[in-house]
Amino acid sequence: MRILYVTTISLTMNSFFKPHIEMLVREGNQVDLACNDRDLPLDGLYSELGCGVHRIDFSRSPLNPDNFRAYGQLSRVIEKGGYDIVHCHTPNAAVITRLVCRKFRKKTGLKVFYTAHGFHFYKGAPMLNWMVYYPVEKFCSRYTDKLITINTEDYELAKKKFKAGEVHYVPGVGIDLSRFENVQVDREAKRHEIGVPEDAFLLFSVGELNENKNHQVILRAVAALKNPKIHYAVAGVGDKKEALLTLAEELGVAGQLHLLGYRKDIPELNHSADVFCFPSYREGLSVSLMEAMACRLPCIVSRIRGNIDLIDENGGNLFNPYNQEECKSAILSCMKRDCHIMGEYNNSKVRSFDTVNVNQALRRLYFGNR
Repeated sequence: MRILYVTTISLTMNSFFKPHIEMLVREGNQVDLACNDRDLPLDGLYSELGCGVHRIDFSRSPLNPDNFRAYGQLSRVIEKGGYDIVHCHTPNAAVITRLVCRKFRKKTGLKVFYTAHGFHFYKGAPMLNWMVYYPVEKFCSRYTDKLITINTEDYELAKKKFKAGEVHYVPGVGIDLSRFENVQVDREAKRHEIGVPEDAFLLFSVGELNENKNHQVILRAVAALKNPKIHYAVAGVGDKKEALLTLAEELGVAGQLHLLGYRKDIPELNHSADVFCFPSYREGLSVSLMEAMACRLPCIVSRIRGNIDLIDENGGNLFNPYNQEECKSAILSCMKRDCHIMGEYNNSKVRSFDTVNVNQALRRLYFGNR
């Protein structure tokens, strides 16, 4: 079987799909890739697996005229490739791909899969999101043979409202639990490295420093708690770095905030923290949250789609991401509870999201019970 994986940018391909593509290749399939890889080369693993790579000039902005060129480029790739399945991901690439594939579905019997990693319309989303993204996704669903969702809210909505051939739920993109469970780390040394006192109560987040990740609500809650022993560390880069540093100065907690930048030692940092915080306004199903659960961390998370699939009151606390007081109460509550018990609960719960289980679910979607 010939399969084409399509994403808007190569970062997505590198970050999430290597285990899926390895599984497909092991099953004897030819898997090719199509994405915009101008800013980041694709992982060398893909060439080792024999994957063909097609550079497509997708833009993350739907209004960028490069997308017209991308439409033509992708059309030529699919026409020459003789693919049985095209599996698309990420909103912009997925819309273009499904529009391109309309003629091939009729002409060659091509099947189109689309994994939605979190619709931009969701409970509590701005009305503009519903007005813009919902009609587009609903229209494109009719050109989708299998629509795959990774959280229960998106699954229920797609099953009820969309016209895809089939709608399925798969528990995320998969996480290799072994990478996070058996980590050896000198907690004191790691904390010293990032400037956190050994006796601090360390809150830790992973994610881009942007508006959606909402790190500021944690920072404001820390300031409101007026406890110098509470520190907040964030691994990630983004355009909100200076704003967060300025806010910390204004709130008088500059010494309690640690912006760590891009890190390759996330498992070690998780094992050096007391609590994982994930205050986003919008998510599909967060890999970084699952990684923290695998590291046996209690979690304080926003009460949103995806997060509520992973965290309940046994494994931490949930709060309204727009409400600083709720966030403050969630931190205070977590400090008073048994972090070990909550962490063990999370580790047990996240096992159903393991890569092995996700690959088995995807294999059934591709091949049935073959």
